[in-house]
Amino acid sequence: MAILDKVFKTAMKNRASDIHVVPQEPFILRRFGKLIKLKNSPLTPKNTMQVITEILTPEQKDILEKNMQLDFCYEIPGTGRFRGSVMAHNNGYGAVFRTIAEKIPVLSELGLPDTLYKMLENHQGLILVTGASGHGKSTTLAAMIDHINTNKALHILTVEDPIEFVHPLKKGVVNQRQLNTGTLSYSNALKGALREDPDIIMIGELRDLDTVSLAISAAETGHLVLGTLATSSGPKTIDRIIDAYPPDEQCQIRAMLSESLKAVITQRLIPAIDEKSMVLASEILIGSMPLANLIRDEKTFQIHSLMQTSKNIGMQIMDEHIMELLEEGKITPHNAYINSNENKLFESYLDKKSD
Repeated sequence: MAILDKVFKTAMKNRASDIHVVPQEPFILRRFGKLIKLKNSPLTPKNTMQVITEILTPEQKDILEKNMQLDFCYEIPGTGRFRGSVMAHNNGYGAVFRTIAEKIPVLSELGLPDTLYKMLENHQGLILVTGASGHGKSTTLAAMIDHINTNKALHILTVEDPIEFVHPLKKGVVNQRQLNTGTLSYSNALKGALREDPDIIMIGELRDLDTVSLAISAAETGHLVLGTLATSSGPKTIDRIIDAYPPDEQCQIRAMLSESLKAVITQRLIPAIDEKSMVLASEILIGSMPLANLIRDEKTFQIHSLMQTSKNIGMQIMDEHIMELLEEGKITPHNAYINSNENKLFESYLDKKSD
């Protein structure tokens, strides 16, 4: 058994989200947001390289040697899958692994509002899941795909780097493509996707202008496109997409985005009050005629106000959801304060705690 196999099994047993393999340190787990060092001896740079390469294929070793970094997935049957990122740094080589449960979570278990089910009834358009790294975007996408796959006979095409959750045969058909092994790039896969009769296209990450453009074009031409962006709110997501284009193209992309955008779901995982799990706080921006007008008219700064007055159609502001979680006793005032966008809203709760 590989050394990392034992570490991975320990991580799953302790419900850790990440495993860090770093020279001059023991193995490190991230559990409910906090780093915990295991009791093994610190790894030398040579030991670190040995435990990492022990689980790599010859092809993966070649890529790592050539590029000095590698993204891949590793599976232990009966335990789970792990998304690995190996990189060269000042002390040699290190790696970080994200744990992926064997079972795809049910959408209703994630803590997202029921509005999400209505979003997935769209036959075309763009739905984005956003948030910082490690806040469950891939898990939410997988649950959304599984919900559709369970309930509808549709062709779902995914493009991922790497493939994380493996979707089984259900009511629909899911074809999963992985960068470097199944396709050369996101844009290359998306160009081919339009000729492969998909109903739904899932893009692991909208990481460049070409991918964003193809995703919006696919959404406009009769496909439901799901994807992720590392942005912290719905309005900032829209600004990020528009600002990625040259100034002379921004008017056109505003018009296209205003028509195709169906929803932006922003996620933030916060340690639960018992520090034994994570609680999901979310912001929901839903495509509507007023939103489309703000996007076209270059008034995205007014979207926050629109969200406040559109709760009746399911819109939700991040800080208001964090406040709900705090008042329900699910998170601490400190964690509410540090995870909010407007910290002042939570200062009085900190004062009460100190009293």
